[in-house]
Amino acid sequence: MSRIAATFAALKADQRKALIPYICAGDPFPDATVEIMKALADGGADVIELGVPFSDPMADGPVIQKAAERALSHGIGLTQVLDYVRAFRQTHATPVVLMGYANPVERYDQKHGADAFVQHAADAGVDGVLIVDYPPEECGAFAAKLATHGLDLIFLLAPTSTGARMKQVGEIATGYVYYVSLKGVTGAGNLDTDAVAAAVPRIRQHVKVPVGVGFGIRDAQTAQAVGRVSDGVVIGSRLIQILEAQTRDNAASAAGQFMIEIRTALDKL
Repeated sequence: MSRIAATFAALKADQRKALIPYICAGDPFPDATVEIMKALADGGADVIELGVPFSDPMADGPVIQKAAERALSHGIGLTQVLDYVRAFRQTHATPVVLMGYANPVERYDQKHGADAFVQHAADAGVDGVLIVDYPPEECGAFAAKLATHGLDLIFLLAPTSTGARMKQVGEIATGYVYYVSLKGVTGAGNLDTDAVAAAVPRIRQHVKVPVGVGFGIRDAQTAQAVGRVSDGVVIGSRLIQILEAQTRDNAASAAGQFMIEIRTALDKL
């Protein structure tokens, strides 16, 4: 059983919901990323999604795009992202999922050798990978390589996903699936919790792994609403907005405090 699967199993046994924050590696302060990750874990995060900066993040809205631009301007790439995970893993066991796009992964393998990304990610302590532009029908070999190293392959599902697409994802996904609750990019629109409540049971007809829901969750109230009908909540844009408003010395504590607020709200369910 992977560390992600074990985490969700323990949460289910305790009748609790997963809290899954997203941050972009290297943003807003490259030397603060590991401190922020630790603060997220200490504040109650169950899984941390660590964004790999990329110059063309097509699924992301302005907030996360700007975070990626800031990180890239500091010279943060996949090598540095793996270094962050390795440093975090020295003190914390909280699962880490790398979230990003195909280009950095493929460039990494071109530079370091075939399958280097999977091997090096496993060595660093990564637990799962979510590659936005890797569709399930093209991921069989990649999924097998990840599984060999004990890494989960996580997929996005959306309001536009058909039953056939959910079935495809259900046949290959491990760890959890990430349901994008809104049409559009990250940080866009208003969350329709009734629509989420209707969508999650449809997903569960095709997918055996837990269902986390993200996009549009900004506070304790929306986290609770989503937590009532899902296995976990994913928070990205709002957390990045909080971080970008901080000084270097305050960033980690602000992130940790936000996690405590959301964790407290989820644990009231």
